[in-house]
Amino acid sequence: MIKTTGQKAALIAAGLLTLAGCATSTPYTSAEGSRSGYGFTDQKIEDDRYRITFRGNSLTGRDTVENYLLYRAAELTLQNGYDYFVVVKDDTEKQTNYTSVGTGAYGPGAYSYYGFGRPFPYYGFGYPWGPSNDFDLRERNRYTAIAYVKFGRGEKPADTIAAYDAAQVEANLAPVVQVAER
Repeated sequence: MIKTTGQKAALIAAGLLTLAGCATSTPYTSAEGSRSGYGFTDQKIEDDRYRITFRGNSLTGRDTVENYLLYRAAELTLQNGYDYFVVVKDDTEKQTNYTSVGTGAYGPGAYSYYGFGRPFPYYGFGYPWGPSNDFDLRERNRYTAIAYVKFGRGEKPADTIAAYDAAQVEANLAPVVQVAER
């Protein structure tokens, strides 16, 4: 049985650290059917056109999200019997969230001011003559890359800078793509 608020806070902190240790960046996988919603999705627009999206969690960097999107475009190109793809339009969106964790004047807690679930200040560790609000503000970024691609057969157009040879993209990005365990 946990008797003190300090013991409760230590137990909660240990649990959060355990969960944080299990966290990893988003692997290369389909977002469909995943509980998190992270990974790739694609929608066929015409026989040779797709909209592809890759959504990463807060541990997945922008470069990784964009690489996984290009890798998925190469896969779809080859699966559909084409040789190259042209990125017609693309964008990478950034979503930023801020969280604070720290020790307030009334004790430790994610809410700082009253501690963990304390309804009134006088039920905490005391009035604000103790340590002032000391907390860390943490920034968490999530990236989502979106592209509209058009497939083509034969040699990629030399005059189109946004054209990619699908076999080369797949071969060159395969070493950096972390495929999800199935």
